[in-house]
Amino acid sequence: MAKIISVSEAVDLIHNGMTVGISGFGAYASPDSILEGIGKKFREQNSPRDLTIVSGVAPGDFDDNGCGMSKIADDGIVDTLIASHLRMSPPVGRAVSENKISAYSMPLGVYGQLMAAIGGKRPGILTHVGLHTYADPRHEGCRINKRAKEQGREIVQLVQVDGKDYLLYKSFHIDACILHASYADECGNISLQDEAVRGELLELAAAVHNNGGIVIIEVKDIVKAGSLDPRHVLIHKSYVDYVVKAEKLDNIALAYNPGMIGDVRVPTEGRMKPMPLTYKKIISRRAALELKKDYLVNLGIGIPDGVGNIANEEGISDQITLSLETGVYGGVPLGGPLFGAALNPDSISRSSDMFTTYDGGGLDMTVLGCAEIDPTGNVNVSRFSGRCVGPGGFINISQNTPKVCFAFGFTSGKQDIAIEDGRLVIRQDGSGLKFKKAVEHITFSSEYARQTHQEVLFITERAVFRLIDGKIALTEIAPGVDLQTHILDKMEFQPEIAPDLKLMDERLFRPEKMGLTL
Repeated sequence: MAKIISVSEAVDLIHNGMTVGISGFGAYASPDSILEGIGKKFREQNSPRDLTIVSGVAPGDFDDNGCGMSKIADDGIVDTLIASHLRMSPPVGRAVSENKISAYSMPLGVYGQLMAAIGGKRPGILTHVGLHTYADPRHEGCRINKRAKEQGREIVQLVQVDGKDYLLYKSFHIDACILHASYADECGNISLQDEAVRGELLELAAAVHNNGGIVIIEVKDIVKAGSLDPRHVLIHKSYVDYVVKAEKLDNIALAYNPGMIGDVRVPTEGRMKPMPLTYKKIISRRAALELKKDYLVNLGIGIPDGVGNIANEEGISDQITLSLETGVYGGVPLGGPLFGAALNPDSISRSSDMFTTYDGGGLDMTVLGCAEIDPTGNVNVSRFSGRCVGPGGFINISQNTPKVCFAFGFTSGKQDIAIEDGRLVIRQDGSGLKFKKAVEHITFSSEYARQTHQEVLFITERAVFRLIDGKIALTEIAPGVDLQTHILDKMEFQPEIAPDLKLMDERLFRPEKMGLTL
């Protein structure tokens, strides 16, 4: 039977040098009371310190003083971070970029599968996911910063099975985990009934418990034994050592929202206001033109998640199924710090179950962001401009989906781009170039895409490119844009130019609905 303890007692279970798993996907499932307690104790006693933190999307809400890892961002608490995405907590992201923390970043789907493998006492997870990207040991081997390279830890190996290349992500010991859930009963059964995201909680609890570690779960409240609906109990009491009632719940993602968990269906009209006609809407609209009836689609964060808004605005949401790597099917995905959940979802499964679908090619199409592209079509989103970010679910999704649409602004930095009379007007262009002679990190491999015959598009507000025979080819241009000054002069390489170069669909640049039908 799990023991009910205080936040301070839970903090005292974490000692110097431990490897600690932490739940979370952005702001969701973040055990904030215990993390805040760890930060407070460190500032008072210089302990616990030199921790290795293991997480999926390391929890945070893009706020320096916000939830999740920002609460343990003091220099000295974290020595090593093993996570899929590193920048939801800005101070931790900066510490990684400044080499104050050794950081390793594996694909998010691999992380969940690896936790299950550790729980099953297997040597690791064997997969094709990550081949020819920075995760491949022929490149960086998941080491995302200089300090990790100097540390020299090996977390992935290249192996061959029947003459084919695979990656073996290796199991390792985790001393303790700190998780967040909705409720615990007096015996320690853990319910996720109010959670919009299930994440990898069960896998992480099993990885720790089955190898002699300590499982600590922070909950909103503790209820009578036998009063929990067993359909919502994800973690049985046999896995749980300690239960802690949260001292405060000021994280918006932890608040009960019936529309995000299926308790009610909420009207989206009025809640989901039409996007203003900006260059970002142009990009999201153009990506939406690639949708087909009954498609299963994944959307990334930022401009890509605007495709969900477009589908809702155009009244076609019920003709496609949007999905998120958190395990959410259907509904209208939310953006910003609430990315990972949806209003009116069809179902909410575990993240690892969703990645089984993704890895097996179950998606029809994905829309993802992009930071850098090279002439062959390699894409970087994981380390750029002095920032170590990590891939999140990007590699699992982009490697295994038949149609991949990268949706992003053509340049970065301060810019002034307007839409006037159905034409794109570039008054001031961004100074940062995204089409590079070479990418800093390979997060999407064009070589792997060629081997698997993927359809790949690069969609911007002023031009659309396709990956054709291992080269970037310009196929569409926006009305009002000059080919030389607005496109070619803003690229570090000369793309192929399609002989039948077309204007982008004029509906993209009008304020009214496009009248999109599938």
